Amino acid sequence: MTDELILANATLVLPTETRVGSIRVANGHIAAIDSGASIPPGAIDCNKDYLSPGLIELHTDNLERHIEPRPKVDWPHAPAILAHDAELAGTGITTVFDAMRVGSIPSGKGRYKRYARALSRELWELRDADALKISHFLHLRAEVCSETLIEEMDEFGPDDRVGLVSLMDHTPGQRQFRDMVKLEAYLKGKLALTGDDFLQHVASLKALRDRVGDHHEIAAVTAANRYGAVLASHDDTTQEQVSVSAAHGIRLAEFPTTVEAAQACNANGIAVMMGAPNLIRGASHSGNVAAGDLAQLDLLDILSSDYVPAALLLAAVQLGQLWGDMARGISTVTMAPARAVALSDRGVIEVGKRADLIRFGLQKDVPALRAVWSRGARVA
Repeated sequence: MTDELILANATLVLPTETRVGSIRVANGHIAAIDSGASIPPGAIDCNKDYLSPGLIELHTDNLERHIEPRPKVDWPHAPAILAHDAELAGTGITTVFDAMRVGSIPSGKGRYKRYARALSRELWELRDADALKISHFLHLRAEVCSETLIEEMDEFGPDDRVGLVSLMDHTPGQRQFRDMVKLEAYLKGKLALTGDDFLQHVASLKALRDRVGDHHEIAAVTAANRYGAVLASHDDTTQEQVSVSAAHGIRLAEFPTTVEAAQACNANGIAVMMGAPNLIRGASHSGNVAAGDLAQLDLLDILSSDYVPAALLLAAVQLGQLWGDMARGISTVTMAPARAVALSDRGVIEVGKRADLIRFGLQKDVPALRAVWSRGARVA
């Protein structure tokens, strides 16, 4: 933390508008907000650059990418965590819910091994040593089509900063993997499966889902309530699936795959989160609904960087340009995710909130990040 910091002559991204002004930071929190372009003595002149709340990332596979940079390569975890933390800080993310899969299939070919409990302990050891630049929470991705979900979730408790639990079901033939042709191409490329291997893989997962899936789903909901975590669905496709999600008390829908599902989420008060890479590319890599289409229909509430951390700010700016409202676009990566996971101390520029802030300009409509502060301390 710094004792005092003044950021002046900035375009402040406020909850419902942007305006030129300054922010005074004291003891890691926003102490004052003023309008106008004046530059007090000792202030940093932001030259009308945007000054926004720090970005809040609810779903990213980035840590998993660092601990396994290539298939079957297990990278040392402490340096992987530190590299992940620094990378996110460098893209403007100041709060992250680190996604870790729970639910493994040890009887398979060894691809899906358990790792979340051990990795999270190493993460918290680094946090306790004040070695991390940004704020971290856990996002447990509960894979219902697995063998070990319940025992893995039992290893976590209310003191583990589990802020989000998402119900994952990657059983072939539904949700994200409705298109079996695309799934076959994906798995053959990722796991080097033969045609017979693929058929056996599909059959074994379907049998496993039939045997334990419903029981695992209820167990994951119970565990989330025990942690005090927010519940999320994943890849809802139909109105019926959204109805089940609503009955579970789910408040966040990660990557609904159809307009029908997004509309049902909206009707049930479930926030819709879509991938920033989907928005930037103009399409889903899985062939599902495009994030831009949902944005045009006012059915998109939150963005996630998913597998490209640097995509988060770019996509939020693009939404601001699409909607003609930069404050609204930036809110999808600041205020809206904070509200979805009940973080009331951040996500907006208001007096008393955490001084998690980013400064960026635009170069040909592309955001150029100038600086990042976490609790008033410069981290990038």
